[in-house]
Amino acid sequence: MASGEGRRYRNLVPLAALINRELRSEMMEKPTVRYGCAAQSRKGEDYFLMKTDCQRIPGNSSSTFSVFAILDGHNGNAAAIFTRENLLNHVLGAMPRGLGREEWLQALPRAFVAGFVKTDKEFQSRGETSGTTATFVIVDGWTVTVASVGDSRCILETQGGAVSTLTVDHRLEENVEERERVTASGGEVGRLSIVGGTEIGPLRCWPGGLCLSRSIGDMDVGEFIVPIPYVKQVKLSNAGGRLIIASDGIWDALSSEMAAKSCRGLPAELAARQVVKEALRTRGLKDDTTCMVVDIIPPDNSVQSSTPPKKQSKLRALLFRKWSHDSANKLSKKLSAIDIVEELFEEGSAMLAESLSLLLKLEFLFQCRIPRREIYPLLCMNSRLGSEEGPGQPTSGLFMCAVCQVDLAPSEGISVHAGSIFSTSSKPWQGPFLCADCRNKKDAMEGKRQSGVKVV
Repeated sequence: MASGEGRRYRNLVPLAALINRELRSEMMEKPTVRYGCAAQSRKGEDYFLMKTDCQRIPGNSSSTFSVFAILDGHNGNAAAIFTRENLLNHVLGAMPRGLGREEWLQALPRAFVAGFVKTDKEFQSRGETSGTTATFVIVDGWTVTVASVGDSRCILETQGGAVSTLTVDHRLEENVEERERVTASGGEVGRLSIVGGTEIGPLRCWPGGLCLSRSIGDMDVGEFIVPIPYVKQVKLSNAGGRLIIASDGIWDALSSEMAAKSCRGLPAELAARQVVKEALRTRGLKDDTTCMVVDIIPPDNSVQSSTPPKKQSKLRALLFRKWSHDSANKLSKKLSAIDIVEELFEEGSAMLAESLSLLLKLEFLFQCRIPRREIYPLLCMNSRLGSEEGPGQPTSGLFMCAVCQVDLAPSEGISVHAGSIFSTSSKPWQGPFLCADCRNKKDAMEGKRQSGVKVV
């Protein structure tokens, strides 16, 4: 019995060790996060989430991170409400235990994928036909991670006035790649036909008539409308920046540049109101209109300066330039000094096997000098490294479904790579693993099986 308990707990990391690791990983003082939200309702289907007291390590204030989200429902508000109440917990539940800050940030993109898919699966099991966009943002120090489906958008304005988009709009009208994916998976894309055969309105997916290619919910429009998010992670310089997160009621009226310009120089709360006011002035209240503004401010600046220079330096062209980890370490001070944003990660695949497979490859983890003992939980997020059951309770299975986190016996897990035609290096004996229900959903999303057909 003692030896069994030793095996179960030998990989747990003491709380003191985690706290020390957190403190060592902080290369510079954390910024101040200030935020504001404003909204005008027409249909009552926009919802938002703001939490600034989340902690990676419970009770450790140095591990605090913030969460901001916009959820734009359609065909009712049920999906938006369910997603607001459950998505964050599903994302955090997919994170391996015992990670330091840097490893936690590296694992976050894949946890977002698992969390989005699990939320969609659970909501569809309720039998409701509502759907929602979802744009979720996690701010941890100077690192910003964004995951999104649908057409709610998040933009970043740096101190110099450069504006960049951190999301991709999943509108069939504008996204050629998504149109091709939907039709290849068995969906039909076309406009609404009226009497006489005249086509009107935006491109939609049939059946269902949804004009988005990715969402949470929407069980009545086909599994090729997928919940797999586009994920982007960036690291700001210590000059900080401003995030504007908003539903399409804003973006149908204002471009990214117009939204940023309309509120420049205002504190976050007033800035959010100003963006909504400008959108209503431009287009009127034709849809629910919600905007959040999040300012990431250097700790020595009580007020964020938002007035850009008249002439931008040529170094602005380097915005979002990708750096290797070693180069970034060597040049970190220079990057901070000239307000360049590092792009740490980007993944937009709609294929679950590609998105759930480790987003940061094994070679990259070694290049980042992550200790070998930390690589295993990142590669096999579904491996149970420690059991939380008390004495006398049955031991959990060795594996978990990478999406819904249910325990799997070794003979039950189905690799996301098994039978995949989308991966050039399919290895069905390697994880991550899925339960039969999640594998069925994966195949349905890829057009290889109708939804509801069970895997035998």
